[in-house]
Amino acid sequence: MDFSDSQITISRQAELLSINRSSVYRQPPKETVISDDDLFIMRRIDELHTVHPTWSYRTITKVIRRDDHILVNRQKIRRLMREMGMHTIYPKPHLSKRYHAQYIRPYLLRKLNSCRPDQVWGIDITYLRMEKGVMYLFVIIDWCSRCIVDYELSSTLEKTFVMNCLERALKSRKPEIMNRDQGSHFTNPDYLGLLDRAEIKVSMDGKGQALDNVRTERFFRTLKYDLIYPQEFETPRQLRKGITEYIHEYNTYRPHSAIGDLCPLETYNGREFCAA
Repeated sequence: MDFSDSQITISRQAELLSINRSSVYRQPPKETVISDDDLFIMRRIDELHTVHPTWSYRTITKVIRRDDHILVNRQKIRRLMREMGMHTIYPKPHLSKRYHAQYIRPYLLRKLNSCRPDQVWGIDITYLRMEKGVMYLFVIIDWCSRCIVDYELSSTLEKTFVMNCLERALKSRKPEIMNRDQGSHFTNPDYLGLLDRAEIKVSMDGKGQALDNVRTERFFRTLKYDLIYPQEFETPRQLRKGITEYIHEYNTYRPHSAIGDLCPLETYNGREFCAA
């Protein structure tokens, strides 16, 4: 249908096409071009932060200047860390008052003694490097079995990919409690409304507390050392294929010491053996 010469209003056109009127005016996001120098620095930040999550941007700046002989300032390291979704792990008093304080929820897992599948899901986002670009991985992990329930890759940190993955996962199973940090993806009405409708309790890590979401952080570290760092994925397609194969092997074949050397998916489904 061609509306180019029509007198139909924008509102009516949007109604006929079953789209939101605001989307008609929305400009597509511009693709971010990352220089080779910045890409190298981002890789070094990722490597240092993965091993030393308590290091501040000041410390990381000093190490990069010393070891890589790059005259980079602290402001640039701090900006890149924010763009990568990385936050230093240490207690930060009263910061929750600055960021969506009305959406902050308490940490519910401190005295949790029992462990069963679908009792607690942990969720988080991590930066993944490619040869000439970056992507972001969102995962949902069952705390008891260590099973990756679902995941999603995105070229940006927009919250859409997080919400799509959560909605997909909740169509088949759901936890009693969902745990995450106080990042902007999870301190907003869309995220909290989704869990409220599903009757899921919301737990949020204390600001900067290293151990509150430790299972998810350990998975990210294992993934990067097993897959991301040894290989140079050239395209998003190659990275998606690599992530898919890795998570399938992690869930169905690789024994996990925290669950008696069983496999996460089999444990999640209530069985006591690994896939052949």
